[in-house]
Amino acid sequence: MLKVNRDDKRPIWQQLLDQSIHNITTGKWPPGELLLPSRELAPLIGVSRSTIQIVYEELFSRGYTVTSRRGGTRVSEWIDVTRPSEDAAIQGPVPPELPLLNAAIGHLHSWFGDKENRKAEIDFSPHEPYLDEHFQKNWRQSFLQASTATDLDRWAYGDAYGFLPLREQIQRFLSLERGVHVDIDQIILTSGAQHSIDLIAQALLHEGETVSVEDPGFPAAWMAMKYRRMQVVSVPVDEYGLCVDHIHPGSKLVYVTPSHQCAVGVIMSEPRRQQLIHMAAGQRFWIVEDDYDSEFRYRGDPIPTLFSQRPQNTLYMMSFSKMIAPGIRISAIIGPKEAIRQLAQVQELTYRHLPIMEQLTLTHFIEHGHFMRHMRRVRNVYRRRHEAMTKAINTTGLSERFTLSGVETGLHMLLEADSSFDEEAVTNLALEKGIRIYPLSNYCLESDRKGWILGFAKVDETTIEEGINHLAKISLS
Repeated sequence: MLKVNRDDKRPIWQQLLDQSIHNITTGKWPPGELLLPSRELAPLIGVSRSTIQIVYEELFSRGYTVTSRRGGTRVSEWIDVTRPSEDAAIQGPVPPELPLLNAAIGHLHSWFGDKENRKAEIDFSPHEPYLDEHFQKNWRQSFLQASTATDLDRWAYGDAYGFLPLREQIQRFLSLERGVHVDIDQIILTSGAQHSIDLIAQALLHEGETVSVEDPGFPAAWMAMKYRRMQVVSVPVDEYGLCVDHIHPGSKLVYVTPSHQCAVGVIMSEPRRQQLIHMAAGQRFWIVEDDYDSEFRYRGDPIPTLFSQRPQNTLYMMSFSKMIAPGIRISAIIGPKEAIRQLAQVQELTYRHLPIMEQLTLTHFIEHGHFMRHMRRVRNVYRRRHEAMTKAINTTGLSERFTLSGVETGLHMLLEADSSFDEEAVTNLALEKGIRIYPLSNYCLESDRKGWILGFAKVDETTIEEGINHLAKISLS
């Protein structure tokens, strides 16, 4: 029976959720077990029914349970994962083989192409975060103080791993906020997601090797890999995330966005996570975990990382593009020491090191508390805009005609249409009305899924309501 500890500072629903997850993962609640209806369980524990409903919704969204109208809520059919032997636990699994570095390391050309010239009054961009004058003031302050305090030695050739004090701040942030505990030489700084992916392709893969990517997914991932002459294979995504059973058996790397799938927005379920982790260990391939916006979660704490469960096979990508601003161009790869050392060797050859002023400024920005205050402020902004977006979609009837997903985490959500729907026509009509929406087909490699990725970070509540009302008139007419 679940119990509430009134002395526990955590919210009651979080206590009950943690107990439920423990019961499922330890087998106390076996696969297929029927959970009590919320109206029956609530009085037994002494909490409101809405509290139990929140717990059940969270279990379902993470893939711990399945539900149906007649069958109730049951524990998911978990994949049987055998525990490693004591010797294996001490020695750890054998990591993927590191290839020799190719002497002919090229340079990644820009593949973004020309931006759309046509202006839009309302732009539901899923790519850019919220910025304001308050941020600009604090960033300028950090920039000026970092400039004043910097000695001449800082302007010499820098460390290919990145500025040490900044990596120490990232190390501390990962430990406190994400539950990722690593040594400082497991962190290398890069200048964005494309840089990270390109660096991984150069340093850890052979030309022509097979890479599996989500479809729909992040186009930069497969474009960068294709440019490096990798064989890119698409893997479908459903309501539980990456369909692990469809991963190409010859894959040397699998790129995933498990905490908020780009672009469908679903959370990769726990059974799928475990399946992927154990497949990677058995077949010795790399998992590249891109954790691009999971810091913005609208119920509970961020989802645990794959890296924290399988650090030997996982390269964890984090970026300040969504947390602060894309213009900073600072991100990081966290992984096994040998792999990170190999990345640093290529970094030194091809990029040398990142610009020092951005690193100094960001270090000051974090050290003096501006970063965490900025995160608290923008989380409140995003929470209001997220609520305004979901409310507008529901009240206009869009959610009855289309499927809304990806609403629990991140800065965008998906409004999905039938594959036969004329996605392009609605996109063009919306642009004629001054509204830019982002078609799902642009994020598809082979998939024929249709719909629109709608970002809300840069659009205020009033404008969100106006834009969604216009979109409803266009798409429901």
